[in-house]
Amino acid sequence: MELFLHQVLAGLATGGIYACMALAIVMIYQAIHHLNLAQGEMAMFSTFIAWQLIEWGLPYWIAFFLTIAISFVAGIVIERTVFKPLHGAPVLAHIVIFIALFAILNSAAGFIWEFTIKTFPTPFGSRSLLGDGLISAHHAGMIGVTLVVLVLLFLFFRHTRIGLAMRAAAVNPESARLVGVRVGWMIALGWGMAAAIGAVAGMLIAPVVFLEPNMMLSILLYGFAGAVVGGLTSPGGAVVGGFTVGVIENLAGTFIPYVGQELKLTIALALIVVVLMFKPTGLFGTRLVTRV
Repeated sequence: MELFLHQVLAGLATGGIYACMALAIVMIYQAIHHLNLAQGEMAMFSTFIAWQLIEWGLPYWIAFFLTIAISFVAGIVIERTVFKPLHGAPVLAHIVIFIALFAILNSAAGFIWEFTIKTFPTPFGSRSLLGDGLISAHHAGMIGVTLVVLVLLFLFFRHTRIGLAMRAAAVNPESARLVGVRVGWMIALGWGMAAAIGAVAGMLIAPVVFLEPNMMLSILLYGFAGAVVGGLTSPGGAVVGGFTVGVIENLAGTFIPYVGQELKLTIALALIVVVLMFKPTGLFGTRLVTRV
């Protein structure tokens, strides 16, 4: 029983990171209706920026929030300079740009900081909590920070004018324009917030997986799984999907024979296939109907 609880709590901790990635993916998907294949590399590059700031002597939390601000601005700049001119371009053009952005960020991180593995500090410590090693302090901190981020985002989208405008621009951009919403800038803000959320995910997971240019590849796949399971049209569903994927892959890796740590990623990919087979819109997604 103790092993089961340990795996559930660890799954919730990593699932919180997957939830952040899934939410960032859904935010950009709702803005431009394409999956951001470079979301993980954007988070990785932001995490390297945080590591560099800490190496220069900044306290952890100052570097943490400064990195979030830098990532937010960088996300807006990427949307305004790279993707705004692609509005209305074929799907293949977006895919090529996403792949190019992936390669550029990965290579740039390796060139600037090298491809050697680095340790990333944690402000929560490594001691055990809740009994005999049931959950570590860092994993508990991951859950806590993730929940704070998700609550703040919920309040932002529900109770602020900008948040409501962003939701309107994502759901029905034509009608939003008619009531004075600057849809283009709402899309840019969505990119900025997605980049900031990804930075939070990268900085929280880096002490667990270590810091190197390829650290977010599997995390991105888990994020995609969470987004698909929850529904690409449902931010709340993406969050639930991320936590669900985290718990399922942890329990499967521990209790299902022959799965282990090596095949945990296969569980996430299998979830994507199963959900798409039986409910293509995801568990909480809505089916779009077009009148002709």
